Amino acid sequence: MTEFKINTDKPVLVTGATGYVAGWIIHDLLEAGVEVNATVRDPNNAAKVGHLTRMGEELPGTLTLFKADLLQDGAFDEAMQGCGIVFHTASPYTLSVADPQKDLVDPALNGTRNLLGSVNRSESVERVVLTSSCVAVYGDNADCAKAPNGILTEAVWNTSSSLDHNPYGYSKTLAERAAWEMADAQDRWHLVVINPAGIYGPAVGGPVPTSESFNLIRQIGGGDFKTGVPHYESGKVDVRDVAEAHLRGAYLPDAQGRHMLFEKSGSLLGMADAIRAKYPDAPLPTKTLPKWLLWLVGPLVNKAMTRRFVSQNIGIEWRADNSKSQRELGISYRSTDDGVVEMHEQIMAAAKG
Repeated sequence: MTEFKINTDKPVLVTGATGYVAGWIIHDLLEAGVEVNATVRDPNNAAKVGHLTRMGEELPGTLTLFKADLLQDGAFDEAMQGCGIVFHTASPYTLSVADPQKDLVDPALNGTRNLLGSVNRSESVERVVLTSSCVAVYGDNADCAKAPNGILTEAVWNTSSSLDHNPYGYSKTLAERAAWEMADAQDRWHLVVINPAGIYGPAVGGPVPTSESFNLIRQIGGGDFKTGVPHYESGKVDVRDVAEAHLRGAYLPDAQGRHMLFEKSGSLLGMADAIRAKYPDAPLPTKTLPKWLLWLVGPLVNKAMTRRFVSQNIGIEWRADNSKSQRELGISYRSTDDGVVEMHEQIMAAAKG
C-alpha cells in the first residue's frame, strides 16, 4: 500500500460540519495543517459551532465556516471554490421520523445530488469522499444469509429496505447509488465511499451529540433497559477510525470503491458489559429479552420495533468482512468497547454540567 500522507497544498470542503463524524474529520485535518472549508446550517449559532471555532483557533490548520442548505441547488458552490477534496458527511440520521420521504430520503438523496452538482461545476475538485453506511450494504441481519458465503462484503447492496421498512437504510442506499451514477457519468473527479457500521466513541469538543449512537448508550447506561435488552447484533467501529478512514480515502492515491468499516460484531448486552467492567454500579441490563416477547409488545413500546424488524433481526448473527478496509486503507482498528465506555463517561460528565 502507498504511504499515507496528508497534502496541505489545497483547501478541502467538509459538509455537515457539526455532525459526530465530521467533527473528528475536521479535527484531524486541522491538526495536519490543512485549510478547511466547512458547511453548517447556521455559522452564527455559537452553541452548535463554538467547538469548531475553537479547534480552528487552537490547531495548526485554518477553518472557515459557510452556510449551506442540503436541499438548495448550488448551496455548496461558494464553499467548494478552490478545494481539491470534498468530504460529504451531511445526511440526516434518525430512526424515528414522521415522514420518511421528507425527513430521510429527500435530504440524503437530493443533498448528495446537489453536492455532486457543485462538484461537477468545480474545476478544482479531484476527489469526493462520501460518508455512506453499512446499511447501504444490508437492511436486516437476515440479509447476511443471502450474501455470498453468508458474509456481507462491499459487493453487496441493501435490497430489503424501503420507505416502510428500515427507511434510514433505504435513504443511504439511494444516496450512495446516486453518487456512483454521477461519478460514473464523468471522468474528472474520483469517488471513494466509506461504509461504517454502528459508530461509537467520544465526540470531539462541544456538546454531547444527539446522534442515535449516543442516545443508545444514554439508554443503556441510564437504566432504560435495566430489565433487559433485545438480542440484536451489529458491526461496531470507533468514530476516530471512521475519521481516519475518510482521510486515507482522500489522500491514498489508489483508494477506490466502497469500504466497510467495523472492528467487530457486537450485541447490546456486550456494550452494557463493557461499561459494567468499569462502572459496576451503573443501572445496566444483565440479560436479553425473549424474541417472542419483543415480537408481541415491541411495536407497542417503540414504533421502529415492528414485527418484521423483530423477525428479521433479533437473535440473528451479523456477519461481514472488513478486510478491504485493512488491506487497502491500512486501518488498524481500536477497541470499540473502550469507545463505548468513553461515550458513557462523556454523557455522565455532561449530565453533571
